[in-house]
Amino acid sequence: MGSRAAEPRGNAEGPPGGTGPVTGNNAPARDGSSGGRPGSGGRQGVGGKPVAGGAREAGGRPGSGGTRDSGGYRRLPVEERRRQLLDAALDRFGHRSPEDVSVDDIARAAGASRPLVYRYFPGGRQQIYEAALRSAAEQLLACFVEPPTGTPAGRLSNVLDRYLAFVAEHDAGFSALVRGGCVTETSRTSAIIDGVRRGAAEQVLVHLEETAPSLRLRMAVRSWIAAVEAVSLIWLDEGRTPPAQELRGWLVNQFVAVITAAAADDPATAEVAARLVG
Repeated sequence: MGSRAAEPRGNAEGPPGGTGPVTGNNAPARDGSSGGRPGSGGRQGVGGKPVAGGAREAGGRPGSGGTRDSGGYRRLPVEERRRQLLDAALDRFGHRSPEDVSVDDIARAAGASRPLVYRYFPGGRQQIYEAALRSAAEQLLACFVEPPTGTPAGRLSNVLDRYLAFVAEHDAGFSALVRGGCVTETSRTSAIIDGVRRGAAEQVLVHLEETAPSLRLRMAVRSWIAAVEAVSLIWLDEGRTPPAQELRGWLVNQFVAVITAAAADDPATAEVAARLVG
C-alpha cells in the first residue's frame, strides 16, 4: 500500500505550521493544566499568583485541559488531532466525490488551519485521502465480522444490515470509490479497495464454517460480494429503494441461490449448501 509520509510525533502539537511540540512556559503542566508549577494543581498568573481553576486563559476555555494558539486553534495531542482530521476527511469524502474535496474543505470541517493539515499530511489531499480510505476500509471490513452464533443466514443478515447502513452513510464516497476513475485513484487506493473485497469474502467463508473451501465455493462467494457491491450502487442511484431491510432479505436469498447453483456439480459446496438451508 506504499509507505506513509512522515507525520508529527510527540504528545502535543505546536502552532499551525510550527516545527515541534509546545515547549517551555507554554507546555502543559504535569497535572494537565497550562503553565504553573508541576503538580501544583493550579495555574500561575502575573507575579506568580495562582489563577482560579475556573478562570479563562487567553484564547482557552475554562477547564478544557488545552490551550489555543494565536490563531484560535486548540492544541491537541498528536494522535487526537490526527484522528480529528481523519474524521473530518471521512465525512467530506463520504458525501462528495474525492476530486471535489480540497484541503481547505477538510481544514474547515476539522476547525483547523490549512498549514496544520499539511503538517500532519505533507502529501496534501492525496495522502489524507489514502489515510481516510484505509480507515473507511477498516470500518467496512468490521461490518462483516459476526460472532459464531445462530445460523449462517442469520449472521449474513446482521452483516448486511451493517454494510447497507455504512453505504447509506457514505453514499457519494462509496459510489466514487467502487466505480473508480476519479483523479485520486492510484495503485495504492485500488489495492485497499480490493483488500476489502477479499477480506469480506474471507469473513463470509468463516460464517459458512468452511475452513478449506473448494475453488467453486470461493468463486461463488467472491461473485456474490461483487453482486452486493453492484446492487448497493443501484440502490443509491434509485434513492435507497427498496428499504434497506427488504434489500437485505433479497441479498440473503440471492446468496443462497448462488451457493445452491455452485453445489450442483461440486460435492464440497453441496455440503455447505445443505447447512445453509437446513
